[in-house]
Parts: sequence; structure tokens; C-alpha cells
Amino acid sequence: MKKSSKNLTQGSVITQLLLFALPILLGQVFQNLYNSVDAIVVGRNVGKTALAAVSASADITHLLVGFFTGLSTGAGILFARCFGAGENRKLHDAIHTSVLFSVVLGVGMAILGVALTPFLLRVVACPEDVWEEALAYLRVYFIGILFTAIYNVGASILRSVGDSRNPFLYLVAASCVNIVLDLLLVKVIRLGVIGAALATIVSQALSVVLVFRRLMKTDDVYRIVLRDLGIDKKLLLEILDLGLPAAVQTCLISISNMFVSRYINSFGSDAMAGIGAAKKIDKFVGMVAQSIGLALATFVGQNFGAKRLDRVFKSIRVSLIFNAVYILLVGSVIYVFADTFVGIFTTDPNAIRFGVDMIHTMMPLYYMQSLNQIFANAVRGFGKSRVVMLCSIFGMIGVRQIFLAITMGIERTVFNIYYAYPVGWTGAALLVFLYYWFTIHRKYAAAARETPAV
Repeated sequence: MKKSSKNLTQGSVITQLLLFALPILLGQVFQNLYNSVDAIVVGRNVGKTALAAVSASADITHLLVGFFTGLSTGAGILFARCFGAGENRKLHDAIHTSVLFSVVLGVGMAILGVALTPFLLRVVACPEDVWEEALAYLRVYFIGILFTAIYNVGASILRSVGDSRNPFLYLVAASCVNIVLDLLLVKVIRLGVIGAALATIVSQALSVVLVFRRLMKTDDVYRIVLRDLGIDKKLLLEILDLGLPAAVQTCLISISNMFVSRYINSFGSDAMAGIGAAKKIDKFVGMVAQSIGLALATFVGQNFGAKRLDRVFKSIRVSLIFNAVYILLVGSVIYVFADTFVGIFTTDPNAIRFGVDMIHTMMPLYYMQSLNQIFANAVRGFGKSRVVMLCSIFGMIGVRQIFLAITMGIERTVFNIYYAYPVGWTGAALLVFLYYWFTIHRKYAAAARETPAV
């Protein structure tokens, strides 16, 4: 199998960054698509409470999925720096350590997730009329969390060496399988929310098979050899040093969102269904920031490892401009046709009203989420994951929860919940930008100016 790695330390910054980010973005589109199909098929074929059950489960599933995503993002930064610096032996050992660790951790988290499902549903104050369906959906979903853990590490390996195309193709294949199985298991066989969860598990398993087929058959420096799988304690600590802050940060934000869900759930199943639909829709705006952020972390990691600081700072500027244009164009369409988009998920007029109000409140403030993603991932690329974690904890969790506690105490309205999301983005974005500007930019900007970026 031919090599698919790509050196991001040479060539046009704009072209390379956007071409590298494009498959990640398209992958996010398909991933959001098949997550949305779960909700659409369930909402239209099972009912409003089933859609509410999937929505109530969303922040809980994001807790564990986010943990593995954060951990693999940190590991990917180490891989990218090794690749950019030409440290192939260290790259090989780090990859094999991370793969084996993800398998062990995935098994443990699956068992823990199944056991703690009732407790987690109580944390989000899941209503009685939604409880049984949410319990069934979550337990089946958690059984397949191992595949999520393994895939995230495999995809981070490929992206760290400049290959974002193949992870995209694997997500397309998994998305197609998920959609077909959703229709078959939910609409035809009538398995309800369990069918939606089973469809997700099978599609995730397929993505694992595809990504590891690539990793095991390639002749490139990132090839996985089964007999070389093992835990290098020193490298594991280095991986955890970069990845654990991102994982903990994501988990804490998910926990914060679970407490936000308590407020949402207190408004009933109409609010749960409508806001759940709005969250699915708003991801199609936020995914560009997430995708550019993932690409930027790898791009910064490789170029920082190669001491190409000129390219690092130009890539950050390009990311800011690209995100602004995307959010303006796509966000405007979603804002204007909000009722149509929410109506795809549910026909209940009360649920649609909740969803439309959320979109109209949040969309004009969405660029703050983009700023947070870009500067957070740029700082991670410099190896400062702990700082990003602290900024996110204070902004996305501290500021958001304080805002909700104060505003809900003054007047209990669902609009306080809508505003809580951009308030959290703004707090985190401001903190991470200040660190970036006064610590990283001041330290490296002069060196970057000595060599103009291509």
C-alpha cells in the first residue's frame, strides 16, 4: 500500500491548510449527518419521547466520546511533532503505545458506562416519560464505545502525518452504513431507540476495521505492527501530558452540559425534543471551527517541530478568516430557515418553537465558538494543553454555570439557557486568546518574521 503521509512544513500555507482541513470538515459533515439521521428516523418513526430520549442521551454520550477525542487529539500532537522533526523511532513507539492503551481504556470505559447509565440519567434529571427509552439507548450505545476509542486514535495517527483524506472516506462509508441500518432497524424492523444505537455501533466498528487496515498495510513510517504493540511508560506519560488535559477538559465541559440539560429537561419533553434538534442543526455551523481546529493543531505541531514559526502564525490568520466567512454564509441560511430545519426532526409545533428560538438566539453569536476553537487548538499545537484545559474550565464551565445560576434565579426562562452557550464560548475564547497573545505570540513572533511564510 502506497504512502499517504504528507509533510505540512513546506508549500503554500493557505493551500495546504485548507486542503488538509477539507476532508476533516467533510468527515464532520457525514458524522453529524449520521448522528442527525438517528434523531430524524427516531423522531419521525417512533415519536416525540423517543427523540427526547436520544436528545437526553446526547450530552452523556459526548462525555465519553469527548474523552477519547481529547486524548487522541493530544496524542496526535505528539505524533505530528515527531513526524515533523523526523523522529521516526519515537513516532513508531508512541503510536503502538497509544493504540494498546486505547484498547484497554475503551474496554474499561464501556463496562463503566453500562453500569453507570441509571446514575448518569439521574444527573441530567431525565423525566419519567423518557426514562426507559433513554436507558435502553444509552446502554446499547456504551457497549460500542470501544470502537470509538480505537477509531479516534487510528484517525489521529493518519491526520498527524498529513493524511486527512482516508479518515474522511472511512467516515463516509460508516455514515452510509449507519443511515441504511437506521432505516432498517428502526423503520422496518421496529426496534425503536435500540435499533438506532445498534446502527451506530455497527458503523463505528466498520470505521475501525477500515482505519486499521490502512495502518497495518502501509509501508510508511506510521505502520502498525501487532507484535510491536506495548506500553512504553515514558511515552505514555508524554502522551497523557498532552492528551489528558484535552480529555479532562472535554469531559468537564460535557459534565457542565449535563447540568445545563437539567435546566432544559425541567421544561419538559417538548423542550428536550426541540432543543435536541436545534443542537443537531447548530453542529453544522460549529463543525467548521472544530475541523479547522483539528487541522490547525496538526499543522502547528508539524511546523513547530520543524521550527517553521512563520507558517504557524500565517495558518492561524487563515483559519480566522475562513471561519468568519463560513459562519456568515451558512449561519445566515440556518437562521432564516430555522423552522424548516427543525421541522425535519419533529412535526410537533411546540418542539419546533423551542428549537427555532434557540437557533435565533445563538446563531448571531456563533463566531465566539470559532475563536475559542482556533486559539485553543493553536495553543495545543505548541504543546500547551494544560493551559487550554484551564481556560476552558473557567470559561465554558465556570462562567456558564455562574451565568445560569444568576439569571435563572432572577427569572426562570428557557432563553437564559440559550444565551448560556455563547456566554461560555466568549469566556473561554477571551482567556485562551490572552494566553496566546501575551505568552506565545510575544515569544515567537519576532523569530517568525525572520522567515516569511510561503
